[in-house]
Amino acid sequence: MGYIISIANQKGGVGKTTTTVNLAASLAAMKKRVLLVDMDPQGNASMGSGIDKHGLEHSCCELLLGDSTLRQAIQLAPDSNFDVLPANSDLTAAEVGLMSSSMREKRLDLALAPAKPSYDYILIDCPPSLNMLTLNALVAADGVLIPIQTEYYALEGLTALMNTVEQIRAHLNQDLQIEGFLRTMHDPRNNLAIDVSGQLLSHFKDAVFNTIIPRNVRVAEAPSHGIPVLLYDKHSRGATAYLALASELLRRHRMRDVQTQTA
Repeated sequence: MGYIISIANQKGGVGKTTTTVNLAASLAAMKKRVLLVDMDPQGNASMGSGIDKHGLEHSCCELLLGDSTLRQAIQLAPDSNFDVLPANSDLTAAEVGLMSSSMREKRLDLALAPAKPSYDYILIDCPPSLNMLTLNALVAADGVLIPIQTEYYALEGLTALMNTVEQIRAHLNQDLQIEGFLRTMHDPRNNLAIDVSGQLLSHFKDAVFNTIIPRNVRVAEAPSHGIPVLLYDKHSRGATAYLALASELLRRHRMRDVQTQTA
């Protein structure tokens, strides 16, 4: 069954969409079956995967409102070997519609259930806020991966996110776990970045991924071409880092499976 990871942090500009797209591409390059779910009305993950968000006939919006099937909405990323459930600004209307719907916080969970046997990983790109869309993503998820920029205010808002995760675990999804904290846009020449990285390790210890995503111009350029950095420049530091993240994620899951079997 597909393992669902929500990439979330209500602070904007920390690399959520970049991480979702490039982790999807890296896992696909390792022969994993991957579905990327765009739950952000900005639709950047869709565009970054090569899908035109304008004029989508079927999208995440229609799926959540029951006006489309999952099969109708899913598209193949044109140049990458992973599938995409795209989104655009219509998703804002879906959020409003969900407010008066029954089982409103479980709509995505129920919609993705038929797809789980077809994928190894389902990655959900969350909007930069703790709204109904993010709630749906966290209720559907097995784990939450939290990108954190190694700059000033990096820890700002994390308390609210962690409290939200605890509330969801207590009332809606008891299996939800912290997949890990990912340091992004890191500049090792910057003393502040080094200090923030140290603070994260001090606070969250083994929950912090060993992999660090560097500040890299190739990572920033790739979305304008509608492709992951792995396809834009596979030799760049950014592409190498995201491949390393995928490897670390798979290694963590193998170790977790072994521990579960021997428990």
